[in-house]
Amino acid sequence: MCLLGGEEMRITYQLNENQMKQLHELYKQEWWTQDRSLEETQKVVRHSQVIIAMLDEKDVLVGFVRVLTDYTFKAMIFDLIVSSKYRGEGIGKSLLDLVLGHKSLDLVKHFELYCLEEMNGFYKQFGFSRELGKLNLMRVEKD
Repeated sequence: MCLLGGEEMRITYQLNENQMKQLHELYKQEWWTQDRSLEETQKVVRHSQVIIAMLDEKDVLVGFVRVLTDYTFKAMIFDLIVSSKYRGEGIGKSLLDLVLGHKSLDLVKHFELYCLEEMNGFYKQFGFSRELGKLNLMRVEKD
């Protein structure tokens, strides 16, 4: 349990069926996840090595993040999402703190994520940087 914005929040590391549906509803509200089906939502959660969700006093899912990792060199953070009702109350910060402090990720050397330009400032406070030396992000899209 933790206190955020005067409300007690519960942290969970697995989602039940109802919480999975709530996550899917959160996904439908964002441009980057709105086209995901419930089945796709269930699949990405099931195949992520670390998931962290935050629930309000009524057990409503208000924030979520997931991680894909090799537990040694890389951990890729995906889908950090906070309900619009709770934005600005520190939930995103708490979720990121929980990821970066997660016991199973203690030995990971690099945490990485994708974000829009306007989110750079938020992630910079955690030490994230766009300065990757000679590295470039590359992608191939499959049909």
